[in-house]
Amino acid sequence: MTSAQDTKIPAACEVPQLRDDLVESLQRELNGLKSEGLHRRLRQVDTLQGPRIRIDGKDAIHLAGSDYLGLACHPRLKRAACEATMRYGCGVAAARLISGNHDLYPQLETRLARFKQAEAALLFSTGYQANLGVISALIDSHDVVFSDALNHASIVDGCRLSRARFKIFPHNDLDTLARLLERERSTGRRLIVVDGLYSMDGDVAPLAQIVKLAERYDCLTMVDDSHGIGVLGETGRGTAEAAGVLGRIDIETGSLAKALGGFGAYVVGRRTVIEYLVNRARPFIFTCAMPPAVLAAVLEALDVVEQEPERRQRLWDNTRHMRAGLHEIGFEVSPSGTQIIPLMVGEPERAMRFCQELLDRGVFAQGIRYPSVPRGTERIRLTVTASHSKADLDTALTALDEAGRAIQLI
Repeated sequence: MTSAQDTKIPAACEVPQLRDDLVESLQRELNGLKSEGLHRRLRQVDTLQGPRIRIDGKDAIHLAGSDYLGLACHPRLKRAACEATMRYGCGVAAARLISGNHDLYPQLETRLARFKQAEAALLFSTGYQANLGVISALIDSHDVVFSDALNHASIVDGCRLSRARFKIFPHNDLDTLARLLERERSTGRRLIVVDGLYSMDGDVAPLAQIVKLAERYDCLTMVDDSHGIGVLGETGRGTAEAAGVLGRIDIETGSLAKALGGFGAYVVGRRTVIEYLVNRARPFIFTCAMPPAVLAAVLEALDVVEQEPERRQRLWDNTRHMRAGLHEIGFEVSPSGTQIIPLMVGEPERAMRFCQELLDRGVFAQGIRYPSVPRGTERIRLTVTASHSKADLDTALTALDEAGRAIQLI
């Protein structure tokens, strides 16, 4: 038998290299992205997340993140994460179905189910995995999915992976949805899936009307509430609470990495659905369990959401201030009223020039391009948080005024 010491390790020069023609092909595609204004690069952040950050070596007011309630660096969350690390270690090095299901998992799942007024919950490592796992597990080629045109990419990919008939209706167009539901009958399952609060447009799905349509046409409902949890509703329970349909959505997914300041994602629904996902959702089955520190931080975040409602109040006060200021400057501002505010530009190069003009003036707001948004709807996406001061927002408004005039947008 050959021992590990006898195993030959190839020298660096012997490591197989990518074929030159493949490298050249990839480089041509990258050059094409650059010529279209669609090339992306990673920016370096050198500070904690907060209302101000240091990015690419420049200090800037941060209007590009999703830490809506300012919990990512909250002392209680950091303390909970540190204590969990000291107790459980940095990681569990196993999937939950093997030996990774430490006791913080059922604690957080029970807490999330109660918060969302659902029977049960299941944690996933990312929001992308949650949507992919739920749809591909519950829906197959015998079924039909009705999906909003602006749904998140993870929903689209989950529908594709399921091989179901995939019917897209124009954004928030309930008349078209009703016609599709009437026409597309199926002996299998039928699912309406939407985002709760749309991350690029900042508007909210009309969940009350969608639930009525689903009940009329005997259809399941699924909502991704990644940008609504902690933010919308009287107690921060999300889009369903704001729409008055909390507890009437069949399946809800969402991220724990935005307003809750942590990481990972959840699914809530009927207990049987959750048990089925444990057995059939491949992104859940074949992924290592999340670090204990993450779970402990989110448990603490849910307590903060319930115990500190003033954070939501500051968020909405700041949002109203920002929206009013943008309108006064001359920007066309969507009427949704939420903390996500898109400023439409319409061209990728111009959107990125707007982004740079802002960064040069001490404000970071990301330019958003295809495929994150449809071609021709490129934009700057502003996100307001509870942590911003009025001085932060006024400084940002001055920069937005100057940058908008520099690119002749206003």
